[in-house]
Amino acid sequence: MLAIIDYGVGNLFSLSRSLEYLGVECKVTRSLDELKSAERIILPGVGAFGDARKKLEELSLVEPIQALAASGKPFLGICLGMQLLFDKSEEFGEHPGLSLIPGRIVSMRETFDQAKIDLKVPQIGWNQLDVQNQESPLVKSLGKNDFVYYVHSYYATDCQEHLVADSEYGISIPGIVQNKNVFGTQFHPEKSGAVGLKILKAFTEVPL
Repeated sequence: MLAIIDYGVGNLFSLSRSLEYLGVECKVTRSLDELKSAERIILPGVGAFGDARKKLEELSLVEPIQALAASGKPFLGICLGMQLLFDKSEEFGEHPGLSLIPGRIVSMRETFDQAKIDLKVPQIGWNQLDVQNQESPLVKSLGKNDFVYYVHSYYATDCQEHLVADSEYGISIPGIVQNKNVFGTQFHPEKSGAVGLKILKAFTEVPL
């Protein structure tokens, strides 16, 4: 069984429907017993980093999530869920992450202003995904011209060692990251059509 963590932040319906379409048994839950019994776990997320971190703390999920990831279960963070995997975020102040992948989350607007890049923030829409690490199981079925759907104003940096795929949007935007059994996608696979379904399917096939 695959568990989707329900902490009040995330596009749970679309994600669960996509997994059901793939024939994957999944459950939306915040029960620690159900999370511990699940073979794979997904942490979704939309909104602000600090609010999401606070909700995880209020539900006493921070340490259990860290322990579940450390146990070796395949673990996937999506969009804000991916950002939470990092050490910290600079969104509206500084907030601690889950420290499952080294790196930090920074503002696209500030980066663009400093580099005099004239692009809209947030990045909303389809962008090409360029695979940098063919060894990652998450990209085993992807081609060279696959597009995925982004909606975000902050992005991950200082994570080159764990970069699997990126997209060009004025700068290199990490699209997929991996640290051993922990994966993250900045884009929404559940909104990325056939390509997104390939990525979700690949996650459900990561060896246990």
